[in-house]
Amino acid sequence: MYATTGFPTIARDIITAIARITLGAIFIAHGWQKFNEWTIAGTTDSFSQMGVPLPDIAAPFATFVELIGGALLILGALTPIVGILLAANVIGALVIVHLTPTPFVDQGGWELVAALAAGTLLIAAAGPGRFSIDCFLFAGKKGKGRKRAAGARSVAVDA
Repeated sequence: MYATTGFPTIARDIITAIARITLGAIFIAHGWQKFNEWTIAGTTDSFSQMGVPLPDIAAPFATFVELIGGALLILGALTPIVGILLAANVIGALVIVHLTPTPFVDQGGWELVAALAAGTLLIAAAGPGRFSIDCFLFAGKKGKGRKRAAGARSVAVDA
């Protein structure tokens, strides 16, 4: 069976897992930097200097969304919610800090946060793939729902 991209389904699932793991690792690295290297207090001060609204709330939010969300993304757990939260986090950074005329991250530009947002939104929308906690936990429920719906159509047609 082929996905709409033309790739076989197994290839799509492997590629999705690689993307989840890569994006998750990047988010964990940034969250760990905020937590361990800069500390929450240091991140709060930094956010305050950058003009981030409510830095006392935004700093721990960003730190733990990146740390925990990155780990959940790697596992493919709660993927739609995690993808949206991670995207919202970096879109906030884009709008507040990185929205500059230059795209280049080494010049404070928007390319990294835009790519992270696009990647997490894509995974949230397309799903985590077969090699994920979500698929393991919820795959049987999708199949049962389809069977019930097909049975209900059959009964309706017979009636």
